[in-house]
Amino acid sequence: MKVIKRNGSEVIFDITKIIAAITKANDTVDEGARMTPMQIHRIAEAVELNCIRMNRAPSVEEIQDLVESQIMAHGAYEVAKKYITYRYTRELVRRSNTTDERILSLIECCNEEAKQENANKNPMVNSVQRDYMAGEVSRDITNRILLPQEIVKAHEEGIIHFHDADYYAQHMHNCDLVNLEDMLQNGTVISGTMIERPHSFSTACNIATQIIAQVASNQYGGQSISLTHLAPFVQVSREKISKTLEEELEISGTTLTKEQFSKIVERRLREEIRRGVQTIQYQVVTLLTTNGQAPFVTVFMYLGEARNEQEKKDLAIIIEETLLQRYQGVKNEAGVYVTPAFPKLIYVLEEQNIHEDSPYYYLTKLSAKCTARRMVPDYISEKKMLELKIDKNGEGHCYTCMGCRSFLTPYVDENGKPKYYGRFNQGVVTINLPDVALSSGGNLDKFWKIFDERLELCHKALLCRHERLKGTLSDAAPILWQYGALARLKKGEPIDKLLYGGYSTISLGYAGLYECVKYMTGKSHTDPSATPFALQVMQHMNDACKKWKEMHCIDFSLYGTPLESTTYKFAKCMQKRFGIVPGINDKGYITNSYHIHVTEEIDAFSKLAFEAKFQQLSPGGAISYVEVPNMQDNIEAVLQVMRFIYENIMYAELNTKSDYCQECGWDGEIEIVEEDGKLVWRCPKCGNTDQSKMNVARRTCGYIGTQYWNQGRTQEIKERVLHL
Repeated sequence: MKVIKRNGSEVIFDITKIIAAITKANDTVDEGARMTPMQIHRIAEAVELNCIRMNRAPSVEEIQDLVESQIMAHGAYEVAKKYITYRYTRELVRRSNTTDERILSLIECCNEEAKQENANKNPMVNSVQRDYMAGEVSRDITNRILLPQEIVKAHEEGIIHFHDADYYAQHMHNCDLVNLEDMLQNGTVISGTMIERPHSFSTACNIATQIIAQVASNQYGGQSISLTHLAPFVQVSREKISKTLEEELEISGTTLTKEQFSKIVERRLREEIRRGVQTIQYQVVTLLTTNGQAPFVTVFMYLGEARNEQEKKDLAIIIEETLLQRYQGVKNEAGVYVTPAFPKLIYVLEEQNIHEDSPYYYLTKLSAKCTARRMVPDYISEKKMLELKIDKNGEGHCYTCMGCRSFLTPYVDENGKPKYYGRFNQGVVTINLPDVALSSGGNLDKFWKIFDERLELCHKALLCRHERLKGTLSDAAPILWQYGALARLKKGEPIDKLLYGGYSTISLGYAGLYECVKYMTGKSHTDPSATPFALQVMQHMNDACKKWKEMHCIDFSLYGTPLESTTYKFAKCMQKRFGIVPGINDKGYITNSYHIHVTEEIDAFSKLAFEAKFQQLSPGGAISYVEVPNMQDNIEAVLQVMRFIYENIMYAELNTKSDYCQECGWDGEIEIVEEDGKLVWRCPKCGNTDQSKMNVARRTCGYIGTQYWNQGRTQEIKERVLHL
């Protein structure tokens, strides 16, 4: 069994240390109040047994809490008093400098929590360590100076989660839809250099990757771009290639028929498109931004955005090439094609590609093949989005999320035109729904009272996010605010006008709806008798967002949080606060947002149909998934799921596995096994457990992770059941 030290590193559980600590406290009290050595051993053994029952690595603080409880249970109150006093004194010493140990453990790569904090960051790399070090300093300043202590305390206790506190000290926002069209068509400035409108498709792709990197380095969340914004440059290249070919023919004195001429142009054009798409894929995968990871970018593929038939045909070529290259994958260090984490791809299912007789159905078939092999693209239903995303003019709109699932709310500008690109999210605070339920003890009246208190806490925390951005000058991130990614503000101009009136959103996140409902009703939220309560909880949070929006003229929106490390944190905090409650907090994770529990047996179509009603009540962000086996030999089944998505749910994905062992060449599923009380990844063929010598890709939070996960998320992945 492992123990997590205060600096985040792991050590083997040692019962003799507990015995020694109790003995020291015991020796300082009067002889008549002392415990016997046998009593001390029994306390230590009881603590060890409680730790084993946790089914995860306990922290030093949790072990010390157990020691206190056991000493008092033995009636040795004087010993307990000495033990608590000593512990408090040591805590004061540690608090005199809160960051040194954690930073040193980061540098020495022994901080297990940091290693598993982000599934797409390699903590061994200097740039990641530098980002984490800066994050520790920022988090320390945030907790001691910038945030109200009631919010810090609630965050530490797992009552709420104040996302990205390691970036809060800076005036940075969360995620956005990059206005790539404006930047390419009207020019931009990168690192003080003027970038004019590109004169070819390949140049446009190259500029796009530079924009992606710059944007990623000036925010902390995901970004999305649309391939539609690159489509006009296909015609630019077509004309350029045609002119070059004409000159070549004139020099050589050769004549070609119109058909021959067109074929050569289109062949050269297709090769340029191939190179351009390859630039985007390989640049995104290989670039390291200032936070030490590849840019978290989503690429949107929507034929319905094209402005004319020719542009649509050109866009279809780009989409096809993007899918072909992702299907192939990228080579790992062993030269084997594997699944990359980014860019994330989203393919829109629409009337012109969803039916077998649709003109672009071939793209949908290719998407299905790609999903079966590489887990992307994910799918947005144009039909459902047009029904759900209605603006104040009564018109429906289809658009991409920002990163993995954060959706903007419909917005109409001062000219009465819909606007999505160039908008952003200010930040997220998540409420722990199971904690609300457990705190109520199952009493409904108490539940709603505590719920409102916790929502108000989130409200205050979200306003802190907003106020931190308020007054930010455009000079803080010129690529965002001055040169077109999000706006064209003047130098020295505050960004304040973009924070109000619905231009940007700010998100109330939520987690663990399943566990909340299960505790309050005794049943899963899929049970018809419990579903109304689940929907009531969702509506209550929407009503709170509406009230706050009217109060502040800020677009608060409900967001299905993609818990990564927080799923483990919430579970641990609830175990500490309430003990082990079977079926509620007895695992190392809690369920993401409104999702059906990963262990619940349900077929893919029933799951998507059920979760669709919750997506509607999660306007600020939602994504559903179905867990499937290897589907590469059953593409028709993938297409069936896609058609169901089109008809029934706004945004969904298919989860499968994509692994490779560099030791033996195994390309089946890398398994999760338990060793010394810890879950580890192991090749079933050769037994390799060295994570640096295997490639594992898993969908965890709406996006693919490739750098492994904490114990809670690993347990969740291990326990997933198949839906097909």
